Amino acid sequence: MARPTNQIEKIIDFYENGLGLEKIGEFHGHEGYDGVLFGTPGHSYHLEFTQCEEPMELPRPTKEHLLVFYIPNLFELQKMVHKLAVMGYREVEPENPYWGRGGVTIEDPDGWRIVLMNTAGI
Repeated sequence: MARPTNQIEKIIDFYENGLGLEKIGEFHGHEGYDGVLFGTPGHSYHLEFTQCEEPMELPRPTKEHLLVFYIPNLFELQKMVHKLAVMGYREVEPENPYWGRGGVTIEDPDGWRIVLMNTAGI
Protein backbone atom coordinates (compact mmCIF):
# COMPACT_ATOMS: atom_id res chain seq x y z
CA MET A 1 0.00 0.00 0.00
CA ALA A 2 1.29 3.44 -0.88
CA ARG A 3 -0.32 6.63 0.33
CA PRO A 4 0.56 10.32 0.08
CA THR A 5 0.76 12.61 3.10
CA ASN A 6 1.61 16.23 3.80
CA GLN A 7 3.04 15.48 7.24
CA ILE A 8 5.53 12.67 6.78
CA GLU A 9 7.34 13.27 10.10
CA LYS A 10 4.11 12.78 12.08
CA ILE A 11 3.34 9.66 10.00
CA ILE A 12 6.81 8.26 10.74
CA ASP A 13 6.35 8.94 14.44
CA PHE A 14 2.91 7.31 14.49
CA TYR A 15 3.80 4.13 12.59
CA GLU A 16 7.36 3.66 13.87
CA ASN A 17 7.20 4.89 17.46
CA GLY A 18 3.48 4.47 18.13
CA LEU A 19 2.77 1.17 16.41
CA GLY A 20 6.32 -0.15 16.54
CA LEU A 21 6.55 -0.98 12.83
CA GLU A 22 10.00 -1.44 11.36
CA LYS A 23 11.28 1.17 8.93
CA ILE A 24 12.73 -0.89 6.07
CA GLY A 25 13.60 1.96 3.75
CA GLU A 26 13.32 5.63 3.00
CA PHE A 27 14.19 8.06 0.26
CA HIS A 28 14.66 11.80 -0.02
CA GLY A 29 14.42 14.11 -3.03
CA HIS A 30 13.51 11.34 -5.46
CA GLU A 31 11.99 13.26 -8.38
CA GLY A 32 10.43 15.70 -5.91
CA TYR A 33 9.30 13.14 -3.32
CA ASP A 34 10.40 11.92 0.08
CA GLY A 35 9.16 8.59 1.34
CA VAL A 36 9.30 5.97 4.03
CA LEU A 37 8.60 2.23 3.91
CA PHE A 38 7.46 0.10 6.83
CA GLY A 39 7.34 -3.66 6.78
CA THR A 40 9.06 -6.87 7.67
CA PRO A 41 12.42 -7.65 6.05
CA GLY A 42 12.21 -10.65 3.73
CA HIS A 43 8.51 -10.21 2.96
CA SER A 44 7.20 -8.93 -0.34
CA TYR A 45 4.80 -6.33 1.06
CA HIS A 46 5.16 -3.02 2.84
CA LEU A 47 3.44 0.24 3.69
CA GLU A 48 4.80 3.27 1.88
CA PHE A 49 4.10 6.91 2.65
CA THR A 50 5.23 9.66 0.30
CA GLN A 51 5.35 13.42 0.51
CA CYS A 52 5.76 15.78 -2.43
CA GLU A 53 7.90 18.92 -2.15
CA GLU A 54 4.73 21.00 -2.47
CA PRO A 55 1.72 20.22 -0.25
CA MET A 56 -1.00 18.48 -2.24
CA GLU A 57 -4.71 17.99 -1.91
CA LEU A 58 -5.15 14.57 -0.38
CA PRO A 59 -8.05 12.11 -0.59
CA ARG A 60 -10.32 12.16 2.43
CA PRO A 61 -10.62 8.87 4.29
CA THR A 62 -13.99 7.47 5.25
CA LYS A 63 -14.71 5.72 8.54
CA GLU A 64 -14.58 2.42 6.63
CA HIS A 65 -11.06 2.85 5.22
CA LEU A 66 -9.26 0.52 7.63
CA LEU A 67 -5.80 -0.95 7.95
CA VAL A 68 -6.12 -3.90 10.32
CA PHE A 69 -3.30 -5.30 12.44
CA TYR A 70 -4.00 -8.64 14.13
CA ILE A 71 -2.31 -8.75 17.52
CA PRO A 72 -3.02 -11.99 19.42
CA ASN A 73 -1.19 -10.87 22.58
CA LEU A 74 -3.62 -8.65 24.53
CA PHE A 75 -0.82 -7.21 26.69
CA GLU A 76 1.09 -6.07 23.57
CA LEU A 77 -2.07 -4.55 22.11
CA GLN A 78 -2.77 -2.67 25.34
CA LYS A 79 0.82 -1.35 25.42
CA MET A 80 0.41 -0.02 21.88
CA VAL A 81 -2.93 1.62 22.71
CA HIS A 82 -1.40 3.24 25.80
CA LYS A 83 1.66 4.48 23.91
CA LEU A 84 -0.54 5.97 21.17
CA ALA A 85 -2.77 7.63 23.77
CA VAL A 86 0.27 9.24 25.40
CA MET A 87 1.22 10.52 21.93
CA GLY A 88 -2.25 12.06 21.59
CA TYR A 89 -3.98 9.38 19.51
CA ARG A 90 -7.12 8.15 21.22
CA GLU A 91 -9.55 5.38 20.38
CA VAL A 92 -12.44 6.31 18.07
CA GLU A 93 -15.77 4.55 17.66
CA PRO A 94 -15.65 2.15 14.70
CA GLU A 95 -18.31 2.57 12.02
CA ASN A 96 -18.79 -1.20 11.82
CA PRO A 97 -19.46 -2.58 15.34
CA TYR A 98 -17.57 -5.79 14.47
CA TRP A 99 -14.25 -3.97 14.91
CA GLY A 100 -15.22 -2.90 18.42
CA ARG A 101 -15.50 -6.51 19.58
CA GLY A 102 -11.91 -7.31 20.44
CA GLY A 103 -10.41 -4.40 18.54
CA VAL A 104 -9.36 -0.80 19.05
CA THR A 105 -9.74 1.75 16.25
CA ILE A 106 -7.40 4.76 16.14
CA GLU A 107 -6.91 7.45 13.48
CA ASP A 108 -3.42 8.21 12.21
CA PRO A 109 -2.24 11.84 11.74
CA ASP A 110 -4.02 12.06 8.36
CA GLY A 111 -7.30 10.68 9.73
CA TRP A 112 -6.95 7.20 8.19
CA ARG A 113 -8.11 4.50 10.57
CA ILE A 114 -6.15 1.56 11.85
CA VAL A 115 -7.64 -1.28 13.84
CA LEU A 116 -5.61 -3.18 16.42
CA MET A 117 -7.52 -6.45 16.56
CA ASN A 118 -6.93 -8.87 19.42
CA THR A 119 -7.03 -12.09 17.38
CA ALA A 120 -4.51 -14.20 15.50
CA GLY A 121 -6.01 -13.08 12.20
CA ILE A 122 -7.43 -15.09 9.37
